[in-house]
Amino acid sequence: MCEYSSEDGFATDWHLVHLGARAQGGAGLVMVEASAVTPEGRISIGDLGIWKDEHVEKLAQIVRFIHSQGARAGIQLAHAGRKGSMTSPFGGERLLTPEQGRWPTLAPSAIPFSVSYSTPKAMDDAEISGTVRAFADAARRADVAGFDFVEIHSAHGYLLHEFLSPLANQRTDRYGGSFENRVRLPLEVAGAVRAAWPEHLPLFMRISATDWAEGGWTPGESVELARKLRTQGVDLVDVSSGGLVPHAKIPAGPGFQVPFAERIRKEANVSTAAVGFITEPRRANEIIANGQADLVLLAREMLRDPYWPLHAAETLGEKTAWPVQYLRAAPQASTARTALERPAQS
Repeated sequence: MCEYSSEDGFATDWHLVHLGARAQGGAGLVMVEASAVTPEGRISIGDLGIWKDEHVEKLAQIVRFIHSQGARAGIQLAHAGRKGSMTSPFGGERLLTPEQGRWPTLAPSAIPFSVSYSTPKAMDDAEISGTVRAFADAARRADVAGFDFVEIHSAHGYLLHEFLSPLANQRTDRYGGSFENRVRLPLEVAGAVRAAWPEHLPLFMRISATDWAEGGWTPGESVELARKLRTQGVDLVDVSSGGLVPHAKIPAGPGFQVPFAERIRKEANVSTAAVGFITEPRRANEIIANGQADLVLLAREMLRDPYWPLHAAETLGEKTAWPVQYLRAAPQASTARTALERPAQS
């Protein structure tokens, strides 16, 4: 969940406390928000970044704290494409003015997301190859920072998703038109990141399984993309949906995206993560137990309750470890193991 609390892409003490609290709260994985691989890849002027080496130091501090609490740390590598150059959304998201530092946005085609966004520049070959390198360089920085996994963001109408969808991609070169051409850039990015990222560490990729709009990206295409991602060394597909066009009709509700994760898992033979309005511990467990997905990722629910995993364990009658500093508040049913007894991370 983007915090829009950075300046020049740098993580701050807000990120340390925000992410550290989720690790304290018992999360098995803590994923850092979408982090721009280039300055023009930011959604807003307040976005986190990983486009330069100077960003690594604070990220490494955050990773160390997450590890100290027995959790694994990951980071999303992202490029906003045509949805960039916006103000932070606090009080209403608007296009930056030139005085505020507006930057030119990039996309597969010169089609704006909406009338409230800038008209992007259609990327040339040099800009496309530079973006591939930027994702790979960001993965190397993530490794230096000590992250345990990285996730390539190819969903929600951002750059890589824009290349996938005919609604945003109207190119006539080798990056547009046919399915094989539209998936070319996401596959090139996946291959470059896999080559830059340690072989023994997991690589995730987030996709929107459907645009929820006529003429857009489809669930069937998502299955075929997932098959190709697996051959590029992607270990898990994080299955979301929507975000490509503002007029999409999305039937949002509890677990509404789980069937997409289940279908991709079964038909593409790749691990998946389920997301979207999953708030109840028993439902989260059922998704895993029923083979609908391999992971459940929570976002807004973890904003509401950083200690959701501890409370979920209590609800399910499972044993869990509370931080030693909080044992006075732990329920009697909890195994009062201390934070020092949590599994050490390498």
